[in-house]
Amino acid sequence: MLDIRFHGHSTVQLTAGEHSVIIDPFISGNAQATTKLADIQVQYILLTHGHQDHILDAVELAKANDATIVATHELATYLGWQGAKTIGMNLGGSVALPFGKVKMTQAFHSSAVVEGDQKQIVYMGMPGGFIIEIDGKTVYHAGDTGLFGDMKLLGERHNIDLAFLPIGDHFTMGPKDALTAAEWVKADYVVPIHYNTFPPIKQDGDAFIAELAEKDIRGKALKPGESFSLS
Repeated sequence: MLDIRFHGHSTVQLTAGEHSVIIDPFISGNAQATTKLADIQVQYILLTHGHQDHILDAVELAKANDATIVATHELATYLGWQGAKTIGMNLGGSVALPFGKVKMTQAFHSSAVVEGDQKQIVYMGMPGGFIIEIDGKTVYHAGDTGLFGDMKLLGERHNIDLAFLPIGDHFTMGPKDALTAAEWVKADYVVPIHYNTFPPIKQDGDAFIAELAEKDIRGKALKPGESFSLS
């Protein structure tokens, strides 16, 4: 049984038995989050890219749980310098972990840490997404991305049970492009992410799900703190 919990924005936690992994932890900086960071227990933290709204709590969570961060080489190195255990990887590569396998896919976005006090932007490698094999299920987290044609290839090469797709527009795909992405990746179930956290990415998640249904694609717009299971 795979338990899926949405913590808001792009933060998703997957738990199967004794194994738990969280993607892009952004809890303390998200006013919509309903979970306290101290209550989250994980062994692995997957990061799609280096923007603050995806890595803000990664180091604190890693240290509190003795968890390992998995990210691109540059981002993993940067967070390792802050005392976190890390595994650096890159697009197209995969790593075997105790709960299964993680493959990093491409995404079309940017990736950097903005150090405002120093007026510096630190490059954090290419952005990505993840294909995660856990508990016999295949989960696709697209990260922050625009629509790109190779999403069709992901759908052809992987039997994706669940896909997390951004719909916020402005910084990522909007709902219309995300509908196309949902068709291309051929996931059995789709959950929208990266919307409503800030005014520029305000969207109607339920309307997106209704449009998915018109294409015979199942999905659900989860509220922060909500969960469901795949068996």
